[in-house]
Order: sequence, then C-alpha cells, then structure tokens
Amino acid sequence: MPVSEAVRRLCEDPAFWTDTVAGESGDVRVSFPVIGGYALILDVDLATGDRALGLRRPGYTEPVQLGWAPADGPYPAALRWWELDLCARVIALEDPTLPHPGLVVALLSPFAPATDDDDEPAAAAMREAAFRSVRRVVPPPPPAGPEQAPLPLFADAGWWPAPPVPSPQVIDEATIAGLTRPAAALLEVRTGSRFPREALADLVRKASAHLDQVPRESWYAETRPLARRILDTGDLAPIPALLGALTEAGCDHPTVLDALSEPLVPLEAFWMVETLTGATPGTLLRRHL
Repeated sequence: MPVSEAVRRLCEDPAFWTDTVAGESGDVRVSFPVIGGYALILDVDLATGDRALGLRRPGYTEPVQLGWAPADGPYPAALRWWELDLCARVIALEDPTLPHPGLVVALLSPFAPATDDDDEPAAAAMREAAFRSVRRVVPPPPPAGPEQAPLPLFADAGWWPAPPVPSPQVIDEATIAGLTRPAAALLEVRTGSRFPREALADLVRKASAHLDQVPRESWYAETRPLARRILDTGDLAPIPALLGALTEAGCDHPTVLDALSEPLVPLEAFWMVETLTGATPGTLLRRHL
C-alpha cells in the first residue's frame, strides 16, 4: 500500500519535522507494510507531537507498541539501526511511489538510534541522506513583469524583482544536523515483557530473505557482474551503463530505475547497487566515508 497523499503533504511541512503542526489537531497514522503481513505503524499526535511506533503482525488489525516518545524525546531504542535500514529497503522496493528508503528512514529513525554495535558514521550518513530526500515540488513563480516588453529604461531586473523562490528542500541543513545528532541517551525498551521480540525477529528474517532474493530475479541477474564491479571498485562512473543494461534486460521497476537515474544522488545509488549485488547494506557507503 503506497504512502498516502495526506501523509506526503504532511511530510512536506517543515513544522512537522521540527515542532507540532500549527493549526492541526488529531492523530495521523502512517502505515509501512513490510512483508508477510507485517507492517511498521507510526502514530503522530499533531497537536502535541507525541509519537508511537508499533508493529502490526499477520492476522491482526491493530499494532503492538514498540515504543513511545514525547515530541522533544528522548526516543526509545525500539529498533536496531540495521533492522530499520533493512526494513526501509524492502519497503521502498515494494512501494513504487518511494524512489528510495529515505522517507521511511526519516520518519522512523528516531526510534532506531545507533548503538555501540553500529557503524555510527555510516548510520549518520544514511540519516542525513534520508532527511535531504524529503523534497517538495516548487511551483514556477507567477509572472512578475508586464505583459508587453518594457521600455529599455525599465528593462533592468531591478524594476521587476523576481519573487523569492522557496528552497526545494523542506528541511534546511541546520535542522538536518540537529535531527541526525546522536541520541544523548538510549531508552532500552526491548527487554520489557510486552515487547514483541519474536514477531520482530520473524519480520527481520523474512525481510532479509526477501532482499537476498532480489539479485536472483532474471533482469537483475544479467546485470549483476556490472553492479558487482561498481561495488568492488567504489567507482560510480558505470552507473549510467548499469541503468541502460537494466532497461535493456526488461527492468521497469520505478524504484530501481529512479535510484540510478540522473541527477544521481550517491547515497541512493549506493543502496541500489548493494541491493542488486546482494551485498550487506552499507558496504558501498563505507567505501566512500
């Protein structure tokens, strides 16, 4: 089930990421189906900014809670970073409206702070790329000058200043730096008796098996040697050739093609090359850090 348009509009509001949304009230639920009937569910109270992350299991309509946090945190370590990264990749592959895992990571990463067992620089780079991927379409500015050509005296741009063009990035760099700063404290909730450890472990197993199967599909298998060369060398120059080979092999998956298309975003290309080769998530990224 693709991310709803209402949720997309909400994510395009800078206040959603930094504060409560002015004038809004009620709750919004974001559902990310992963695999095998499992889904990650994010509930947000628009008035207070409180957020809760849940796991919906196969055969159930309501999720069991993984963690809850007030607007200003601290957030619980409900997911391990690699678990979120894995699920986000599977979600993006199954949702043609998501060009990469960025939106999933941006929304859920507060619940997956990096621990001592994680590669913090790699996790931080992924989180930063995720927040930068949250963009909005900037409409063309309305005509600011006269309908007829002005006299030479009035042709200077100073007479008809163009209106300010809003940034295509919803979140500025200072905000991204704040959102991706390592958590000051980790609230461990996974040891609680109500935490769905077995269900989460089953989801992770299924998601991992699904991602491992992707390179074996026919159109990916034919292009795997080229993807492997990119992975081994860390050189992204052959990406256009990989994109062409995938297209010729019959691949029409919008997520796969978008991640490798111009304008090329290295972090987006990294995750797709890793996926096509069956490499451990983060392998190519670490070569560039």
